[in-house]
Amino acid sequence: MRLTTFRLLILAAACVAQGQPRYDLLLKNGHVLDPANRIDGVMDVAIAAGKIARVAADIPTAQARKTIDVKGLYVAPGLVDLHAHVFGYSGSIFPDDTALTACTTTVVDAGGAGWRTFDEMKKRIIEPSRTRVLALLNIVGHGMTGPEFEDDTTDMDPHKTAAVILGNREHIVGIKTAHFGGYGWTAIDRAIEAGRLSQTPVMVDDKIFTNTGRTSREKLLVKMRPGDIHTHMYNDRQLELLDRFTGKVQPYMLEARKRGVIFDLGHGAGSFLWPVATKAMEQGFAPDTISTDLHSSSIMTVESDMPNCMSKLMNLGMSLPGAILRSTVQPAKAISRFPQLGTLSVGQTADVAILRLRSGVFSYKDAWQKKFLGSQRLECALTVREGQTVFDRDGRGYPEWTKAGEYEVIR
Repeated sequence: MRLTTFRLLILAAACVAQGQPRYDLLLKNGHVLDPANRIDGVMDVAIAAGKIARVAADIPTAQARKTIDVKGLYVAPGLVDLHAHVFGYSGSIFPDDTALTACTTTVVDAGGAGWRTFDEMKKRIIEPSRTRVLALLNIVGHGMTGPEFEDDTTDMDPHKTAAVILGNREHIVGIKTAHFGGYGWTAIDRAIEAGRLSQTPVMVDDKIFTNTGRTSREKLLVKMRPGDIHTHMYNDRQLELLDRFTGKVQPYMLEARKRGVIFDLGHGAGSFLWPVATKAMEQGFAPDTISTDLHSSSIMTVESDMPNCMSKLMNLGMSLPGAILRSTVQPAKAISRFPQLGTLSVGQTADVAILRLRSGVFSYKDAWQKKFLGSQRLECALTVREGQTVFDRDGRGYPEWTKAGEYEVIR
């Protein structure tokens, strides 16, 4: 990082010497929220060569080729969605269609590909996407392609899974096990073995029913390791975060958090219930990471993109800085991509989320289509990916049209 920062300084000095602007883009007058660097105030963010070049007050506009005034908006690191579906799964969505319009510059595909299909995912999704796409590799070799494969323990090979991870460290950040409908612990045991072999975390999305021979308590306290990720935390149809008689957070959930298990939101179309989320938040049991479990059903019903998920938690008592922390720094740390992701540190890739916080009366839906009225809503105003504006809801960075203006001839 020091070398990158040094090169940026040399580049800036050369530009000054030649009388040229030193920055490509200047985001001016925004309220910067960068938890990693403890920045919470009105500042400017300058970008050069696709990297964060400077974060400071009153950077002169003359020093930038282009300036966008973001006064009244919040400027944060690009959001990191730890649980999305962009490949393999029947409801997967091409990431650029939903992530960039939601200030989300990085998505982690949660188990769409297995060791057999990862090369296809890399070619079809990772390489052509403007969104940064990382992957949790499914312990099932065929990936998340339905019960026929996801219940097949013969296709759960820890060694082959680990080998593909070790050969693709740039793109694969961990392992996913999900939807296993059989009896016993085979799927989780083999996923954790692959995690041990590859030294990566495992995200567990498991069916805990009384006829499976599995319990949430044993999963969290015996099977999962510190750093492993328990997703769909406010589901409660299977996971039992709350004691059904007292409404209190289960003691074993508190114990699991103390021993280092990461609790992930994983909203989706079936895993966020108002009674569970409200009681848990009242008891201080907030997610460690905010994620969407975004797929074709959840985007069309509960609209669970990152700003929507963050807004729900804020309406249940979470602060805006707390929501930013759990959508940037915390997920980046969970997948060992911090500080490369989740910060506005000088020298890091210029992935930036520019957000608007509105006050009023807003309707939100949970997974059972129950409505909740909140007083605030977080919205994506502008997204910068690798220093380039990829989404601009209000056209703040566009030249203004006038009647006297001219257009180039379109041929």
